[in-house]
Amino acid sequence: MITSSSRKRTDGFTLIELMIVVLVVSILVGIAVPTYQSQVRKSRRTDAKTALLDLATREAKFLTLNNAYTTSPAAVGYSGTFPQTIGAGQYYTMSVCASTAAGTSATTVACPGAAAGTTSFIIAAVPVAGTSQVKDTSCQYFAVDNTGAQFASSSSAGPSGTDTTATCW
Repeated sequence: MITSSSRKRTDGFTLIELMIVVLVVSILVGIAVPTYQSQVRKSRRTDAKTALLDLATREAKFLTLNNAYTTSPAAVGYSGTFPQTIGAGQYYTMSVCASTAAGTSATTVACPGAAAGTTSFIIAAVPVAGTSQVKDTSCQYFAVDNTGAQFASSSSAGPSGTDTTATCW
């Protein structure tokens, strides 16, 4: 006769085994989710950079035909007005500043309007408020100017933050 004390249980999991599995899964999720979100933000950042460079190319083409840059979206093949939302999920806004001011470059804050006979431009992108892209704290401002100079900052107000060009571009 087999007694209950000599019987071995061979099916199912013990509570300890189950708790170990839960612990391992939670550690993996704790590592994987932030890494995944970081990679998604980087891909959205790439969308913004691509849009900036595309618009810079269009501005250069406009200059060759008109001897000036423009802030008119229609003049460079866009619809609506600036700032424009860009990216598949519209995580960034892009604005253009055309200027005659000396020293206007990607490292200066975009000017408020266009002047006649514009000789330079800055195209800037910042994350849309309320989107997850705002959490990309090192890359809050992207800019490119008419010379092709690229700039990035940790502040959505522009160059006032830490220069993060090497990280973000």
